[in-house]
Amino acid sequence: MSADEDYAAAAIRQGSKSFSAAARLFDARSRESVTLLYAWCRHCDDQVDGQDLGHGAQRMSRTEAVARLDALYVQTRQACAEAPVDSPPFRALRTVARRHRLPEQLALAHLDGYAMDVRGTVYETFEDTLRYCYGVAGVVGLMMCQVMGASGRDALDRACDLGLAFQLTNIARDLVEDAQVGRCYLPRRWLQEQRLAQSDLGARQHRDRLAALAARLVDAAEPYYASALQGLPALPFRSAWAVASAHGVYRQIGIQVKRRGARAWDSRVRTSTPTKLRLMLGGLGRALVSRWARAAPRPDGLWQRPPGWRLG
Repeated sequence: MSADEDYAAAAIRQGSKSFSAAARLFDARSRESVTLLYAWCRHCDDQVDGQDLGHGAQRMSRTEAVARLDALYVQTRQACAEAPVDSPPFRALRTVARRHRLPEQLALAHLDGYAMDVRGTVYETFEDTLRYCYGVAGVVGLMMCQVMGASGRDALDRACDLGLAFQLTNIARDLVEDAQVGRCYLPRRWLQEQRLAQSDLGARQHRDRLAALAARLVDAAEPYYASALQGLPALPFRSAWAVASAHGVYRQIGIQVKRRGARAWDSRVRTSTPTKLRLMLGGLGRALVSRWARAAPRPDGLWQRPPGWRLG
């Protein structure tokens, strides 16, 4: 294993226990590419959030955040152009881009999601929140399609739907943690309906109303989770197993957030090892069924990704 592969393996192992477990189910070559891609995504997220492998987010000045984002755009363009790059996460991206003909526009669209954080975007409507989810997670689903060798509009739509569902789950789980560093991805209209201000989200006395908003996010993710499962037939069997398992693990996080109610943020919601194993077994069943299943049409009313990858 090369030094870059070692770096990427450590990044996914420490940065996401849930995704790390599911990633083991890919075939060896896909697993290597998925791990390398994750390492780049993890680095970009850490740079913008001032954290280390997804932990310990800290506030930073707007000037520093803009400088970091600008550097990410420059290095990402270099990596996609196969120019020399010095840092492991960008060498990882360069390998994936070369191996799977990853469009530069997709990688840049992912950074556009983080740019919304840097700009301090305010999300007025749920559609605005979904636009953010697209940049930071839906686009990752599209890049994963490239890695898994899936193509076609429907496969891409389903991959994007899974990314949206994952991010809505993450937002619900991390509402208080995000509030502590000045971030809020909830639609302003939802906050107004609950008579909450962004500054209220970290306060314990508002946990009941916050729980209602978290439950609303979890419920909103459900049609995207359901749509994503219809993309399994387009994937190779091992990839379908890995994706179905990740689907089950992340969806379970949302279920636990909703079940805990106002206590959802007393400790970080996690999926236990026995539960992961059970969900991975369920993922195997879904992958097997998908070998002869026929995908149902994508439901009307779901948010539609932009045709040219990037928003705006």
